[in-house]
Amino acid sequence: MDSLKEEKQSLINKIFLILVDALSVVLCSFLGLLMRFEMNVEHIPAPYMMAVERMLPAFVVVTIIIFWCARLYHTLWRFANSRELIGISGAVICSTVFTIIYSYFTYNAVPRSFFAIYFICLLACVCITRYSTIIMRTLVETRNHGKHARNTMIIGAGEAGNMVMKELVMSNYLDARIKCFVDDDKHKHNTYIHGVKVVGGRDKILESVEKYDINEIIIAMPSVSKRIIREIADVCKDTECKLKILPGMYQFVTGDLDLSMIRNVQIEDLLGRETVDVDVQSIMSYVSKKCVLVTGGGGSIGSELCRQIAANHPRRLIILDIYENNAYDIQQELKQKYPYLDLVVLIGSVRNTNRVNSVFQQYRPDIVYHAAAHKHVPLMEDSPNEAIKNNVFGTYKVAEAADRYGTKRFVLISTDKAVNPTNIMGASKRMCEMIVQAFNNRSTTDYVAVRFGNVLGSSGSVIPLFKKQIEAGGPVTVTHPDVVRYFMTIPEAVSLVLEAGATAKGGEIFVLDMGEPVKIDDLARNLIRLSGYTVGEDIEIEYTGLRPGEKLYEELLMNEEGLQDTANQMIHIGQPIEFDEDEFLRNLEKLYTYAYDETAEMKEMVSKIVPTYHIRPEDKKRDARRAKRMAPIGDSEGTQYEPFRQSKTLKRDER
Repeated sequence: MDSLKEEKQSLINKIFLILVDALSVVLCSFLGLLMRFEMNVEHIPAPYMMAVERMLPAFVVVTIIIFWCARLYHTLWRFANSRELIGISGAVICSTVFTIIYSYFTYNAVPRSFFAIYFICLLACVCITRYSTIIMRTLVETRNHGKHARNTMIIGAGEAGNMVMKELVMSNYLDARIKCFVDDDKHKHNTYIHGVKVVGGRDKILESVEKYDINEIIIAMPSVSKRIIREIADVCKDTECKLKILPGMYQFVTGDLDLSMIRNVQIEDLLGRETVDVDVQSIMSYVSKKCVLVTGGGGSIGSELCRQIAANHPRRLIILDIYENNAYDIQQELKQKYPYLDLVVLIGSVRNTNRVNSVFQQYRPDIVYHAAAHKHVPLMEDSPNEAIKNNVFGTYKVAEAADRYGTKRFVLISTDKAVNPTNIMGASKRMCEMIVQAFNNRSTTDYVAVRFGNVLGSSGSVIPLFKKQIEAGGPVTVTHPDVVRYFMTIPEAVSLVLEAGATAKGGEIFVLDMGEPVKIDDLARNLIRLSGYTVGEDIEIEYTGLRPGEKLYEELLMNEEGLQDTANQMIHIGQPIEFDEDEFLRNLEKLYTYAYDETAEMKEMVSKIVPTYHIRPEDKKRDARRAKRMAPIGDSEGTQYEPFRQSKTLKRDER
């Protein structure tokens, strides 16, 4: 029913425009004579008037046909721009040329100036009738804005800024009034775009916000670097304006710009680092037609790994996760998006040797991405034995199965917290790197590690926590005003992991160049500001002190590791540190027993195996107080747990 109404309304609009154009041709024809003879009807010779009257029917019919062919009756004129104006001009020129030819061949003589006047008058009439919608909207906008208008500043006086302005003017958002443009290009200063002034560069932002009473700023610079976006946002955050951004170049190039694409500025926009570019073709060719296993495939990193792997046509994708809800969610997502994908979703723990071996024995994966791990630093400080059981020996058992069943490549997901760790989680991941190094030296499988910093938006990361605290009205808790961290997005982290898997030769630790570290305090303040609140007035920041095992800054490389460049300028390789592998493996056997005996001295034992692990004095005191409160466990006789079985590969003394 609605479609019939729309078709009927469209037909009525076309008929109306045809009638208006017919009247315009008649009017312009007589105006051509009237204006030629000084607007005095008595001065018009009768032969000229009779000639125009004889030619009028042909003028009207042919002009309507020309306009129809030029699609002047099929255009949505509320979105008209200069392209439509060119179309109108071409159609009117064709109509005028016809009048000249028709007059010549039918011997209907009229003054030569008649045709010039006819052209000008007809062009004016058609433009007025077509662009009246825009004119009326402008008048209504001016009348309705009043005191409730959103006075808007657009940063970027290029094509993107022009498109944003037209979208705002043409849309139903009549409360957006463009007051000024800002652009660093000095050649654009003091020029005008659709009547709106380019007031100057970014140094004019604060001044113009006050002068024009700006309450909304839109950054329309899709082609500039993240560093420039961050610099501009740093200026804008000193205002009370709502900050929005046009995110990328793709929609701008394709012309598919829509107001819905203009979104609020997000923390990712303020990191000041370009996104990682990866060799997609090498990833695709490596993963394609391979059987790929992702442990921890339901987690933040694991699930994104599965998404990108599924997009590159693997022969089979196997997801192994202990958490059934996470596994179910990614399973349903991939089944819907990739219905022809050979997807296997299994529930199981990497701590269970028999379960891990049965998976490898049945499916024989070509590539393993090991993302299963405990990662929350404060939680692992309170449960250090669980960190060792899951991270260290879970990695050992998956790496051992990869060697036993002929996996071609094993990729470990590591962390910057493994560098000079001050917490058990980082120390456990450092031991995982050492396990990978030991296996790589003694196996035909290529073992590599990928090390990166904090991942924006991942489960348990600081951004979701801050957002929840802001939604609750605060306070936002920051451990220390000087804490700094490296950040990256989940897709970036996964891209790095996939490229490592595609280009690794075995034994490398891949490291992402993540630019400058970000102060968590600045991150919290920016997020509060971007949420539309004022720090100290609407939302308070509360400093809680460093958590157990936490340090002020993270590192990506140990001094001994050095750094090598790769073809990707943002990806580097750290050389593994040599250590006594035989002694390390003997210590693993002891550590395994102590972990399952629930020893209270786990951190001290780990510090003997990982020389770079240093327990902070305050954490030692805290652990000692907790140990006193713990009930005695008794002797370990009768304790039931799976015995540690060292890989035959690692027992060989073959280098």
